[in-house]
Amino acid sequence: MATYPSLTPSEALPGPLLPPVTCREDGVPRQCGVELEFAGLEPPAIARVVQSLYGGRVEVEHEHRARVRDTRLGDFRVELDMLAAHPDSKGAEVATALDKLEQRLRATVGDVGSFVLPYEVACPPVALADLAELDPLATALQQAGAKGTDARFFYAFGLHFNPEVARRDGDHILDVLKAYLLLSPWLREEMDIDTARQVAPFVQRFPEEYAALVVGPSYRPGLAELARDYVRHSPSRNRELDLWPLLTLLVPGEMSTGKASDPHVKPRPTWHWRLPDSRVGTPGWSILPDWNRWVQVERLATDRWALDELGALWLDCRRSGVLEDWPRLVRRWLPPV
Repeated sequence: MATYPSLTPSEALPGPLLPPVTCREDGVPRQCGVELEFAGLEPPAIARVVQSLYGGRVEVEHEHRARVRDTRLGDFRVELDMLAAHPDSKGAEVATALDKLEQRLRATVGDVGSFVLPYEVACPPVALADLAELDPLATALQQAGAKGTDARFFYAFGLHFNPEVARRDGDHILDVLKAYLLLSPWLREEMDIDTARQVAPFVQRFPEEYAALVVGPSYRPGLAELARDYVRHSPSRNRELDLWPLLTLLVPGEMSTGKASDPHVKPRPTWHWRLPDSRVGTPGWSILPDWNRWVQVERLATDRWALDELGALWLDCRRSGVLEDWPRLVRRWLPPV
């Protein structure tokens, strides 16, 4: 059996930055889930890498999905990021000949999809202060042969963060969305997003007209109206910051446009930030710098005066046709990370 690196959290980079609000309204520490996409390894091998770091027991459901249960952090899921590759969960006693044929077809679809689509490790939510516990996973996967976005020109693999919201009210959701729209151009420039991911549909920018509506200092709708505007101006999950899971949880009636029945929409009280590249195949790569950039969003979101000032300035730049200078202007407002 192959030997996998046995790293410990102490070998990770120094701890992550923490946002201004680290607990939910009920006082419980906030958590964050992480999803890591890559190629070059198959689920059983990936699961064994996870097990070598965090313990637990490996369960291989089929050739394109495995789980590592009861690790010291919780349960990990490993699968091909392609819904059509996964058989429906049916008991053996009801599996007909057609069911078995469907499962074989799905496995074949998965074999083809694995050439261009990523395998994904969905990590269990961990406390914000403990995100460095997940950094050894990137190193171990790289040493085991995983390949990230920069390994092939057509790879467009992502690192997704799912931080739990600090509050569920409309003002808080809006403040973070405003902050994100104002910082998005700076984030893209700062992170040097891979060309394949920039042209792929997964992390599209928000429409400029929608950004102009939201960042305006006078825009202060209730949660239901915020959701209606989101659906009207941004009817897609393929955004760099995907609000469908969060808004579907909070105001499901406003999100019932067909997307709510999409099996990929899992209502949950988290942001779904999918912009960062997965560069898991690069020696020394860490998930923490991108997390620390997200913290800048949450820091700005707590400063209503700055949100209004930057929002008015963004609108002035748009009217003057100089939004290409926006990342440079924003950089002057932000401390280094």
